[in-house]
Formats: sequence, structure tokens, C-alpha cells
Amino acid sequence: RPPAPELGPPAVTARRPTRSLAALLSTTVDAPTEATAAPVEKFRKDYTPLPWAVDSISLRFDLRDGADDAERATTVTARLVLSPEATRQPSDDLVLDAEDLEIKSVAIDGHGQVTGFTLKDDKLTIPSAALPKEGAFTLETVTAIAPAANLQLSGLYKSSGMFCTQCEAEGFRRITPYFDRPDVMATYECYIEADKASYPILLSNGNQVESGEVPGSEGARHFAKWEDPFKKPSYLFAVVAGDLGSIKGEYVTQLTNRRVGIEIFSEHANVDQLDHALQSVYKAMKWDEDRYGLEYDLDVYNIVAVNDFNMGAMENKGLNVFNTALTLAKPSTATDADYARIESVIGHEYFHNWSGNRVTCRDWFQLTLKEGLTVYRDQEFSADMGSAAVQRISNVRGLRAGQFAEDGGPMAHPIRPESYIAMDNFYTATVYSKGAEVIRMYEALLGREGFKKGLDLYFARHDGQAVTCDDFRAAMADANAFDLAQFERWYTQPGTPTVEVLEAALDATKGEWTVTLRQSCRDAPGPGKAAAEPFHIPVKVGLLDAATGAEVLETHLLELTQPVQTFVVGGVTTGTARVVPSILRGFSAPVRLVFAEHLKDADLAFLMEHDTDPFNKWEAAQKLAMKVLLAATEEEATSDTGYEVPSALVAAFKGSVAKAIAGARSTGEEATGEEEALDLNLAAAALSLPSLSEMSDAACEPVDPLALVGARKRVKQGLAQAAKKELEEVYVATAPEKDKPYTVDGREVGRRALRNLVLDYLASVEGPERAAAQFEEADCMTDKLAALAALVTQDPSPERTKALAAFKADASTDALVVNKWFSVQAGSGSLEEVEALLAHPDFSWTNPNRLRSVVSVFSAMNLRAFHAADGSGYALVGDAVLKVDKTNNQIAARLCGAFSLWRKYGDERGALMRAQLERIKGSEGVSKDVFEIASRSLA
Repeated sequence: RPPAPELGPPAVTARRPTRSLAALLSTTVDAPTEATAAPVEKFRKDYTPLPWAVDSISLRFDLRDGADDAERATTVTARLVLSPEATRQPSDDLVLDAEDLEIKSVAIDGHGQVTGFTLKDDKLTIPSAALPKEGAFTLETVTAIAPAANLQLSGLYKSSGMFCTQCEAEGFRRITPYFDRPDVMATYECYIEADKASYPILLSNGNQVESGEVPGSEGARHFAKWEDPFKKPSYLFAVVAGDLGSIKGEYVTQLTNRRVGIEIFSEHANVDQLDHALQSVYKAMKWDEDRYGLEYDLDVYNIVAVNDFNMGAMENKGLNVFNTALTLAKPSTATDADYARIESVIGHEYFHNWSGNRVTCRDWFQLTLKEGLTVYRDQEFSADMGSAAVQRISNVRGLRAGQFAEDGGPMAHPIRPESYIAMDNFYTATVYSKGAEVIRMYEALLGREGFKKGLDLYFARHDGQAVTCDDFRAAMADANAFDLAQFERWYTQPGTPTVEVLEAALDATKGEWTVTLRQSCRDAPGPGKAAAEPFHIPVKVGLLDAATGAEVLETHLLELTQPVQTFVVGGVTTGTARVVPSILRGFSAPVRLVFAEHLKDADLAFLMEHDTDPFNKWEAAQKLAMKVLLAATEEEATSDTGYEVPSALVAAFKGSVAKAIAGARSTGEEATGEEEALDLNLAAAALSLPSLSEMSDAACEPVDPLALVGARKRVKQGLAQAAKKELEEVYVATAPEKDKPYTVDGREVGRRALRNLVLDYLASVEGPERAAAQFEEADCMTDKLAALAALVTQDPSPERTKALAAFKADASTDALVVNKWFSVQAGSGSLEEVEALLAHPDFSWTNPNRLRSVVSVFSAMNLRAFHAADGSGYALVGDAVLKVDKTNNQIAARLCGAFSLWRKYGDERGALMRAQLERIKGSEGVSKDVFEIASRSLA
């Protein structure tokens, strides 16, 4: 994007050339004509505090619609009260972030127009000569913006007729000139005025203190004034104005009896889909009080559902803005997974009120300070609301499928990155998911009570401050008198450590078990280091009697801190002759666990049957299945002969099916002594094969993605054929009760999860009749979508065609259901079918949800078409990156990430993927967001 011209009175306008949306999206994507200069990289080591403090900021929004989208009809007046810090020098200019703004005026202390200021390279610079020599002063700026033309969806923009904002990470600078960085915390006052008929709802942060009609408007315009008593950084600011419906509730806090008014807003037609979100808010508020003693601190808590949103949701103080996909739910439009995600994300954004808002991060390199901690908190919340075992399994599957690959590729970075070009590129699986695992390790080392002591101290010390990851670690260490110096390496070193069990032995006479562990990190070490230094790794272990299956050593914590370390563990039940170890219980650290002598199939089957740790019981099944899948992958790549699933896996699978039958036939109310037998969600997890992403991460390079697809299909079909009779029994036993209303209680969710997994297995070896019948009979979206997915993955049939047409017709204008229709086809269709989806009249290049439902799903899930040998799938995504980059840099950069692991796919595919990266990087006008992903992937 070209820099804005220099500015100075009296011609105080600086706007970027505006092109119509049609012109932007119709631009042909050709070969690059000119390389783009490398954008500036920022480094953590270069952080310096500002020479200014902002004591308060008062904002005045005059929201107006222009004659066309490009007209800058909305004006924003900002009044900043600034105080010099001790570090301010007389020669220091005042430099504010200002992107894509038209500056109408700049004044200091009300003395009229400032002269000599410039607007260049997204910075508004006021020379030192124009500033008071000492003391506090007031800076007032007036800017004009065009929200309707803001397709970046960063700053103030329009979505479905409403004005809304997204300021994290650096969107506030697109609203008004400011120090747009998280360590600048101030109190905010916001006045909003708009057309009363078009925008009857006017919202901002904090509490509303005044509202009414705008004098002289004859009732046509109205205003609302909001004040937030808590200091916050600019990224937490929010404004919403629109014609919205809502659902209201109230929560009374348990600690101080504060009455909190809760209101969740959406388009009027969607109000009937807001109740689950409201119930989730109640649950989150109570859980945070019960678990951590943290209560809400304002009189109101508002949420707004927005159709066009780059992220999932945003924790703006007192005014959360949510993607509709994570807010709206009713049985006919949302799946059980949607309901669970909504509950989790509602919790996540609410929990940010303390872990992110009351205490925030000093700079964006510290992002995991708020996100890793809050992801951990929302995972624990979800575990308490449902099945803790299934939640942990789900978390780890996601980590392995996404973050492990990221840690092993060119985009690898520590959870606290050392540098970035575009901060939006570092909202990554590493910062979020691995960051949460690092927080979980604190609790593993310190215990639940010790962790809470550390968290209490952290909030007490730093309430109202912008701090660092080191401050969090210091609070944990100080509260528990625990040495966490070595633990810092989890923040400074990228890569996934490997923990290898070198040897283990039992001394039955002493009741002692000896184990030797070795740690290493094969992936990229941290900046300036020749090799990764040893991590501080909590390894939870247990022992089972090999003869009886009884637990002879309850879960015990080992602290691995050396490259090679031997542990002697006492307390093993006497009389035990041989033990089977259960190592890394609960997945106590984000590592790869391997054994010098691989566990025998019999040992894995033993752990599946007897392990008392639910995660490791599931993990044993996954290891056994992964061993078979990887062997089948090699065979798939070299042989055209038939395939027979090894008997060990078949026997283990049938055993899991038998348990599923027993669980399905129980009432869910009997006390069997085996809680997991009644957890049908856990039964479904036990029967699930590792995903293609997990297989790709575990496979030896070069990876043949088509062989992975073929191998998984053959193993699934082999298991389905071997246990067809038993699977059919499960399917019948988990049929829904006639006329029973839909609920999202654990038993019903587990029943549907198990039945639909079984349907997927059966559909792989039979015709479309069963899936078509379920589609016709389904009374909820969970069962309907599962049936449609089963049909779509089969060969074309009249039933498949009919179901797709019926699903689309039923969806009507419900955008989220239409997204499902796109996704289910993009995930398995041919390239031609995916191209047809992109050309469909209901597809949109500017709505992130719709775009992700096709292009992101295609690149992540449709391995056969995306990795086609001729490179056509790569070309489709490469074209999409360049097209989307013209309107939304953040989304384009995320699409570009599909090519980052090109090295693992062999010479031919790797060369084709690399060619797309080079084409993207060298394209004229490529954004800094996309440039960073492409250049780092190529490095």
C-alpha cells in the first residue's frame, strides 16, 4: 500500500486512493511484475517506553452514511490529555499511529490549528516546536473515515448495516491518531451520535451515563455517552451502532452482590438463537467466581453478534464483539460442536476481563501472556461443564494437528516471539494452544492450589498494568517459593521437545521403579543459540500390575530438567512382579513421547483396557492405530494390492465397540463403578482414528498426502467391515427417542457423537441408503449434517444430489447454515466442484466466514484435491490469496499459510508449492501481512 502524502495546513487531507469493490475483486491475477520492498521488522529487544502518558481520552463519533461507500462522511474527534514522562527530551516530536485517515484538524490546548505536522508512513508527527515545553496538555484531532469502504474489517467498519469496530491488534489507528500499543492505558469517554431510525442502538465500553436526542436534529438523530472507569489500552476500545434486537438477563455476583445487566445483541431475525449464549455467560461468571474468586466489575456486560468478522470474538471491556458463528445457536441450525464452541468462546472472552483487560500485555510480543492463560482457563471451564477426559483429548488432538506442525516448519516461533512484521500473523496455534499448555505445566508443577496462589499474586501485583510474561512467571515463583528460572525456556525456544524413555526397571523387593528419560528438541532452536537447551518438563507417570491390571503406583510427578535423567520412584505396591508404565498422564507436557523399545501391541492393548488415566487409555488406542495407519501409508504408496487390517487393531477396535454397545444400552443413570462406560463421548473418542493432520505430523518425510488419504480410507473400511455387525448394533442402540426434545446435556451429546461416528464407518462400506434415511429423519442439525457429510464422501448418487439440494433449500438465507453447505462440499469435492462453489452466487470474497468455508476448508481438509500432482489445487489457493489480499490482508495471510510446510511434501509437490509462495511474495502491492508469511515460509 503506497504511503500517504505529507501533510500540513491548510490542505489537511490525506487519503488513500479508493477503488470500488467490483474493481478490486475483478482484477486478474497474473505473474508478478515488480517485487515489493521488504516491510520493516520489529524486535522484542527494541522495546522502549513512550516519553508520554495518556491520562484520559475523550472520543466523539459523528456516524453518517456517505453518498457512496468511499465517502468519508463519518468524523471522529479525539481529545487526549497527555503528560510528559521523565524520559521526554525537549527535541522529542509527538508521533502517533494513523492509518488510512483524513486529518481535518489538529489543535493543542484549544489554541487553534497546529502547523507543520506531517502524515507519512502511517504516522502523524507533530514537531517538538509546536508542543508545550512542560506539563500536561490536551491534543485534539478531527479525522474523517469511510467505514463502508473498510473491507479490512479492522478499525471502524460496516457489517450488515451496522457500524462496528475491531481494534486488536492495531485497528484503533484506523479510527483516530493515537499511541496504538498495549502499554498505553487510559480511561475512555465515548460520545456517539447517529441517525435514530437507522441506528437506534448505540454502544461502547463501560457504563452508559447519558443518552437523548441531538439538539437541533428535530428528533432525527440521537446520542449516547459511555464511560469506562477502568484504564485500558486502545485495542480494547469498541463502538457498535445499529438496528439490533437483543435478549436480556441479569447476574448477581456471589462476592459483592453486584447486579450485572447482561444483554446480547444480534440482527432481529436471529434473536431466537441467543439463549445458549446467555446461559453460557451465566455459567462463565459463576465458574470464574468459584474457581478463582474473580468477579465482574461493571454494571453491564454486552455482547454483539457480527456477520463480518476476521476473528472468532473480541474481549473489548464491557462490550464483546462476536462472530455470529460463535454466538447464534438453535437445534435446527447449530451442531453439538457449535454449541460447545459457543460456550467455550463465551467463557474465553469473559475470562479476559481479568486475564487480558484488568492486567494486559506490555507489548504484542507478550501476547501469550493473555491468550495462553485465557485459553487454559476456557479449557478448564469446558472440562468442568462437560467431560473432562474428552475435553483434554480434544485439546491435545488440536495441538498435535496444528501446533506441532507449526513448530516443525518455517513459521516456528517461541510462544513469546522475538520479532514480527505484521502482528496479526502471530495470533497462532503456538501463542494460543502451546501457550495454554505452558500455563497447564505451571499447575502440574505447583498443584492446583499453588497455581491459584500464583494467579492471585499476579492479579494483586499488576491490576491496572501492562506487564510481561516474566512478571507472570515471577508471581508463580514467588507465591510458591519455587524455582522457575529454567522454565523460562518454554518462552524463549521454539520447537516440540521429544521425551524418550530409554530404559525402565522394577525392583520388586524394594518396591522401587527406575526410569531413565532423555529430552531433545529436533526443531529450530531459539535466536542466537546453537542448540535448544534442556526444558523443565513435568512428566506424570503411573504403574499398572501386568498380571492384574491394578494400579500399583498412583500418578506421580517427575521433573525432567537434564538432557538425560534417571528417576527412582518408591512406593510401588509390594508383590508386583512386572509393571506396565503409563507415562505422560493427562498429557502433562506438550512433547512427543517415544520409547527406545517400542511398546508392544499387547502392552498398548493392556493400557487400553486397564489404564486408570482416561487420556492415556485413549492414547494407547491412538498409538496402536497410528502404527497401523503409517504402515498402511507406506503400502499405499508402493502397492496396488488389497489391504488387511492387522488383527491386533481389529481386536482392540472390537473391544471398544463392545464397550460402546454396553454404554449405549445403559440408561445413563446406573452406578456401574466405571464412569467412562457411561461417557458416550469418550466411547466415540476411543473409536476415532487419528486425523490426516495427525498422520501427516507423525509420518516420515517426504510425506505423500494422497497416500495418507488412501491409507486412512482403507483402514477405516477394514475396521468397518470387520466389526460391521457390532457397529450396526451401536447404531440401533443410539437411535434418538421418539419425540424427545433436543438437549445438549452430556449423555445426549455423547449419544449423537457415537452414532454419527458409527454412521461414518458404516457409510464407508455400504451404499447411501442408511445415511440418506438419517438425513430425512434428522430432527437436529447435528444428525442432519453428519448424514450429509457421509453422503458427500461417497460416490455420486441420486441420494447425495437430493440431500445437498434439500440442505441448501432448508438453509434459505441463514448464513451460518449456508456456510455448512459450502464446507461439506469443499472438504471432499473435486477441484472442479470447488471452483463451482467459488463461482456460486451465494459465495462471497469479502465475508470471512463464507471465504473460510470454501478456501480454508479446501486447503486444510481436501488433501486429495489440494495436493493434486499437477499443482492445480495450489494454484487455486494462490489465486485466492492474491485476490483477497486486495481487500483483507489478515485473511489473505492466513490463507497463505497453507503453503508453509512445502518442504515436507517431497521435491515435486514442494517445488509447486514453493512456486506459489514466490509468486505471492513477488506480486506488486502485496501486503506486509502476506509478505511476512510468504517470505518466512521460503526462508
